Amino acid sequence: MDSNRDSSYDDYVFSVSTGDDDDVMMYYDNNDEADSDYNNNNDDDNNDDATDDFNVLINQTDSSSEKSYLLLKEDDLLQRQQDDINKVTSVLSINKDYACMLLLRYNWSVSNLHEAWFEDEDKIRVSLGLLDVDLDSKFPKNGDRIVDCGICFDSVKVTDSGTCGCDHYYCKVCWKGYVSNAIHDGPGCLTLRCPDPSCAAAVGPDMVSVLASETEMKRYEGFLVRSYIESNNKKMKWCPGPGCEYVVEFDDDFETGSYDVSCVCKYGFCWKCMEDAHRPLGCDTVAKWVLKNSAEAENTNWILAYTKPCPKCKRSIEKNHGCMHMTCTEPCRYEFCWLCLGPYRGHDVQACNGFGSAKKGTEVNDAEKQREMAKKAIERYTHYYERWAANEKSRKQAITDLKQIETVHLKKLSLNYCPETHLQFIIDAWLQIIECRRVLKWTYAYGYYIPKKEEAKVQFFEFVQGEAEVGLERLHRCAEKELQIYIVNEDGEATEENFNSFRVKLTDLTRVTRFYFENLVRALENGLSEVDSDMAQTNKTKTKTSGSDQGADGSSSSKQRGRKRVRQSATQGDGVRRMRMTVRRAMEPRNVTQVAGEPSIPVINIDDD
Repeated sequence: MDSNRDSSYDDYVFSVSTGDDDDVMMYYDNNDEADSDYNNNNDDDNNDDATDDFNVLINQTDSSSEKSYLLLKEDDLLQRQQDDINKVTSVLSINKDYACMLLLRYNWSVSNLHEAWFEDEDKIRVSLGLLDVDLDSKFPKNGDRIVDCGICFDSVKVTDSGTCGCDHYYCKVCWKGYVSNAIHDGPGCLTLRCPDPSCAAAVGPDMVSVLASETEMKRYEGFLVRSYIESNNKKMKWCPGPGCEYVVEFDDDFETGSYDVSCVCKYGFCWKCMEDAHRPLGCDTVAKWVLKNSAEAENTNWILAYTKPCPKCKRSIEKNHGCMHMTCTEPCRYEFCWLCLGPYRGHDVQACNGFGSAKKGTEVNDAEKQREMAKKAIERYTHYYERWAANEKSRKQAITDLKQIETVHLKKLSLNYCPETHLQFIIDAWLQIIECRRVLKWTYAYGYYIPKKEEAKVQFFEFVQGEAEVGLERLHRCAEKELQIYIVNEDGEATEENFNSFRVKLTDLTRVTRFYFENLVRALENGLSEVDSDMAQTNKTKTKTSGSDQGADGSSSSKQRGRKRVRQSATQGDGVRRMRMTVRRAMEPRNVTQVAGEPSIPVINIDDD
C-alpha cells in the first residue's frame, strides 16, 4: 500500500538570504509587522491581554477518561470490506462488483446506500453507469464477428475485444493500456468509465481484474483499502510511523482526554492531530511550537537582533567590515555611522562615544530597544529549543539502543546469567526511558509558553521538571553504562550475584522514574494548579497580617510598614518552600533504601498495593 507519511522533525536552522556589497549585507523584509515574541511587549509588559508566545495559556487536557483504540492490519481491513460487500449483496441482490462500486459512491456506508437504493434504484444505476450485464457479455469468449476498436481503429474479432456492456467495443490491447494508465494515475481508477466520452458505463473491479497485471491489481486493491479508511477518517487513520502499514481505529468523542497512541511499530503519535505523541501538551500548543520551529519568524528575529535599519531607506543592514563607516547600497547610498546611526559626514572630526550623542532622538532609542528585546527573545527560544531537540535526539538513540539490546545483547546475557524470559526488566527500563524522553521533550515546549508574568508558575514548573529530569538521568545512566559491564564482562567481575543486584537497582529506578513522571504529567495537565492554591493561601496570610497591623494602630508608621514588608517577604519565601515541600512529599515514594556501594544514587523500592 502506498502512503505518504513523514514522522521526522527537521533540525531547526536559522537561514537568512544575503547579498554581498562593498560595505554591507542587505536583508530585505517585506513584512510590515514581524511575527515575533516581543511585538506585543514593547514597553513595560503593560499589555496583559496580548496574544503573543509569552502570554498564550497552556491548553489543558484531562486524561481521567479511558480511551480505546484498535490496531488493524491490511487483512483486517479487507475482511471488513468484504463483510460490508456481503451485506449489500444479500439485501440488494446484486453481484459483489456492483456492491463494491455502490459502496465507493456512498463512502462505504451500508445504511446510506440502502436508504438511497430503496428510494430510487433506477436513478442510482444511471448515475453510476451500472448496466445489467455479466462479465461473459463484456468479454465474449465465442463468436467470429469482427468489430472495430474505437481507439486504434483496428478490426479485431469480438473475442479479442471488450465492452462495458454498452455498444462501444475496444480491443484488449487498448483496454489494457487504458486501465493501466488509470491505475498509475491514482485513485481515480476506482471510478473509471467507458473510454467513449459520451458514455457513462462504469468499469468495475471485475473488468479491472481481467485487464490489469498482478502488480497493477495490487495497486488497485490498495486504492480500495485507502478509500475505505479515508471514508472512515473520523475513526480510522494510518499510523504515521515510517514504513508502518497499520491502521488505528479510535473510538471517542474527541472532547476531552489524551489521544496518544502507541502502534505495534513502537511509534507513538497523537490520533487527533497526527503529530508526535505530546502528552501533557494540547494539540494547539504543539501545532504552535512546531510551526515556530519551522517558520520564518525566527529569521525575522535574527534580522532584528543582529542588523540595523538604514536611517534613510530603512532597509536592514548587517555590518560585515571592521570600521563603523556604513554605506547603503544602490539606489540609496546613504553614509552613516554604525554606532549612532547618524550621518557619517563630520564623524572624522567628531566622536559619538558620549552617552548623550549615542541616544539622540526617539527613533534610535526605539531601534536599540527593539534589538535588545529581539536578542532576549532568541536567547529564550534557543534555551527551550536546544533542550527540546536534545531530548528528542536522546529518545531516538534510546530506540536504536533498545533494538540492539533486543536483537543482540539479550541472547548474550541469557547465556551468562539467566534465561531470556527473566530479562524483561531491561526492556521495561528502556521503554520507560523512551517514554520519559518524549514527555520531557514536550515539557520544554510547555515551559516556553507559560505566560511571562507567571513567575511563580515558572519556578514551580522548573522545580518539578528538574526533579523528574534528575530521576530520568539516573535511570538512563544505569541502563546505558552499568549494563555494558555485564554485556562486555572483560574483567570477569560481573558475577551472577552482581547481576542480581543490578536487576534490583534497575527495576527500582524504573519504578521511581515512572512515578516521578506521572506526577510531572499530572501537574502540567492540571495547569500547575498547586501554584494557584498556594498563592491563594499566601494572599490569605497577607490579609491576616495586614489586619493585625491596622488593629494595633490606626495609622501606618514607617516602622510598621517596614515590619509589614519583612513579614510579606517571609510569607512569599515560605510559599515557595511550601510548594517545593508539597511536591517533594507527593513525588517521594515509600520505603527509601540505599544500595550498598552506591552512596550517591539512592534507589527507591516501591511496594505494590
